[in-house]
Amino acid sequence: MMESVGVYGFCGCKAKNKMKCDSRWEITAAETAPTSAYSSPARSLGDTGITPLSPSHIVNDADPNVSEQQTFLVVVAIDFGTTSSGYAYSFTKEPECIHVMRRWEGGDPGVSNQKTPTTILLTPERKFHSFGYAARDFYHDLDPTEAKQWLYLEKFKMKLHTTGDLTMDTDLTAANGKKVKALEIFAYALQYFKEQALKELSDQAGSEFENSDVRWVITVPAIWKQPAKQFMRQAAYQAGLASPENSEQLIIALEPEAASIYCRKLRLHQMIELSGKAAVNGYSASDTVGAGFAQAKEHVRRNRQSRTFLVENVIGEIWSELEEGDKYVVVDSGGGTVDLTVHQIRLPEGHLKELYKATGGPYGSLGVDYEFEKLLCKIFGEDFIEQFKIKRPAAWVDLMIAFESRKRAAAPDRTNPLNITLPFSFIDYYKKFRGHSVEHALRKSNVDFVKWSSQGMLRMSPDAMNALFKPTIDSIIEHLRDLFQKPEVCTVKFLFLVGGFAEAPLLQQAVHAAFGDKCRIIIPQDVGLTILKGAVLFGLDPAVIKVRRSPLTYGVGVLNRYVEGKHPPEKLLVKDGTRWCTDVFDKFISADQSVALGELVKRSYTPAKPSQLVIVINIYSSELDAVSFITDPGVKKCGTLRLDLTGTSGTAVPARREIQTLMQFGDTEIKATAIDVATSKSVKVGIDFLNY
Repeated sequence: MMESVGVYGFCGCKAKNKMKCDSRWEITAAETAPTSAYSSPARSLGDTGITPLSPSHIVNDADPNVSEQQTFLVVVAIDFGTTSSGYAYSFTKEPECIHVMRRWEGGDPGVSNQKTPTTILLTPERKFHSFGYAARDFYHDLDPTEAKQWLYLEKFKMKLHTTGDLTMDTDLTAANGKKVKALEIFAYALQYFKEQALKELSDQAGSEFENSDVRWVITVPAIWKQPAKQFMRQAAYQAGLASPENSEQLIIALEPEAASIYCRKLRLHQMIELSGKAAVNGYSASDTVGAGFAQAKEHVRRNRQSRTFLVENVIGEIWSELEEGDKYVVVDSGGGTVDLTVHQIRLPEGHLKELYKATGGPYGSLGVDYEFEKLLCKIFGEDFIEQFKIKRPAAWVDLMIAFESRKRAAAPDRTNPLNITLPFSFIDYYKKFRGHSVEHALRKSNVDFVKWSSQGMLRMSPDAMNALFKPTIDSIIEHLRDLFQKPEVCTVKFLFLVGGFAEAPLLQQAVHAAFGDKCRIIIPQDVGLTILKGAVLFGLDPAVIKVRRSPLTYGVGVLNRYVEGKHPPEKLLVKDGTRWCTDVFDKFISADQSVALGELVKRSYTPAKPSQLVIVINIYSSELDAVSFITDPGVKKCGTLRLDLTGTSGTAVPARREIQTLMQFGDTEIKATAIDVATSKSVKVGIDFLNY
C-alpha cells in the first residue's frame, strides 16, 4: 500500500532552514478544467490527484545554468521613481565609469535636474506625446479649455503599491479625470527611457546601438508585493526592453539592494556622517545636518558637468570596517515609499544577505505634498480645491511646482519665511467661485502661520512648513523604532540614509536625534542618485546579492491519506476503496525563508491513480506561514503545470510513477517545472500573480 508524507513533510528543508512554508500546489487529474482555488478540485472533478512520494526526494541547489550569463556591451539602469526618474549606464569593458543621462531640457529653480519628473502626457487621441519636463511644460502652456482634452499623469507609480487587486487591466486616472490603462502608461514611460538611452549610446558610439546589446535594470521598492514587481516586468516586455523568451536581459532590482551595493564602494570624501564623533570631511557633527550637506551638494553640483562618476574598484573605507556577520540598515526614502532593509555582510567576497524581510510603507515625500493640500483645503475649502484641480489642472501643477522648490528650502534652523507663489488663475478662479478674495479667505481661516503677501504669495512661517513634514517623518521614525526592536536588528553597525527624500535636512535631523546613539548614520553625498548608480553596479555583477527572504509561502495542492481525527470530515474523498484528504497545501518554501538566487527546490509526487495520463499541478501562494489547505483564507492560485503523458504507454513505466516538481527562484521571477522521470517529458511555467 502506498504511503504518503504529511503536509509538513518538507524532507530536510524544514530542519535545515528552520522555516515554515505557506503555499500548496494542488495536483489533480485534468480531463476537465481545474476549478478555483476555493473549491475542492479533486472532489469536483471526480478524479484522483497526486500524492507526495515517500521518501520525497528533496534537493536544494543552484541551477548550474544560472551562471551562464548572456554577454552585453552595456548595462542601462532605470530608476523609475514616484516623483522623478532617470537612467544611468556603464559599458561592461569600463565598469568603473558610470555615466548619468544627458541633462534634461527644462528644470525648476531650486531643484536639480539630474533626473526628470515622472510625468507623462498623452494626446486627446490617447497617443504618447511627451515625458518629464517636456510633458509638464507643454501641458502648462495649453489653453485651459484645450488642456481638459489632454491626458496628463504624475506620481502614478504609487498606484502599484496601493492597489490590492492589481491586474493587467488596472486603470490610472489622468488630471482631467479620464481613465487609462496603467500597463500602457508604464510601458510608454519605459519605452521613452529605452529610446533616450539607445539614442545617447548611439551618439556616443558613433554607430547604431542595438537593444540586444543592452542589459536593462529597473529598480522597484523592496516592499512592493509580487504582483507589482511582475507588473513592472510585463510593462518592460511591452516596451520592448526584453521579452519573456529572453527574460535575463532584464533585471528587476530592489531599490535598497541597489543602494547597498553602491554604499560598499563609498570613499570617505563621497559621504557625510551624521554623528557626534570627530569631524568628517571637514564638517563637525553640528555642521553636518543642513550646512555641511548643502556644501556637499554644491560640490556635487559643480562636478556634475561631466556626468561620469568614477567608481573605484575597491571596497570603501567604511565598508572595510565591516566584519563577517556585521549588519546594517538601508533606509531608502523616496517620493512615494520608504523601504527599510537589513543586510548582513558575508566575507570574503563581501556578498550581501538579506537578514530581515523588507518593511516600510507609503511614507515618502508625497506625504508632505498631501499635508500642503490639506492646509489649502483648510484655508480655501475642500470644495474649491477639488473644483480647481479639475477646472484648472495645469495651474494646479504650477502651484505644486512652486511648493516643491520651497519644500526643499525647509530646514531645522531656518528663521525667515518661505514664499509660495499662487498662480494668477488660482486667485482669479477663487474670486469667481467664492465671490471674495484670496486675502479675505486667509484672514477668515484662523491659520495664523500662513499670511498673504501683496506680491501674490502665501507666506509660510518656518514652523508652518516644518509642521507639514511632521506626520511623514514621525511615521518613518516610528517604523525604524519598531525595526530596531527586532532581535536581528538591535546590533546594527551602520544606517545608510538614501533616496531623494534623504536630502531633506528635517529628515536627517530626526533620524540623527532618534538613532545617532545606536549606530553610525551615513548619507552618500549625491544621495538622490545612489540607487541609480547602485543599480548599474548590480547589472554589471548580479551575483553580488546572494540571499533574499521569500516574501510568500509557495506550494502545491495534493492528496494525502485521510487520518481520522486529524483531517476535517469535509475533506474526505473515497476513491477505489482508498480514503484521501483533498486540498492539502504541500509547502515548497515558507514566507520569510532564506532563498539563494537561482536556488532550486525539488519535490517528488506520484499520481494517486497509476493510470492517470494528464496531470495538472496547481501552484498556490500565501502571505501566511501556517497554511494547511488550499482553501484556507489568503491562499491564492498563481500558476498551473499541465503535464500530458498520453502517447507514453509503450515506455516501461514503474508502478509508482515519479513526477518531479521543481521551483527556481530568480530576481523577482519564480519558474516551476514538472518532469515525468520515466519519460523525461517536462512542462514549465512562470509564477503569475496578475492573471489568476
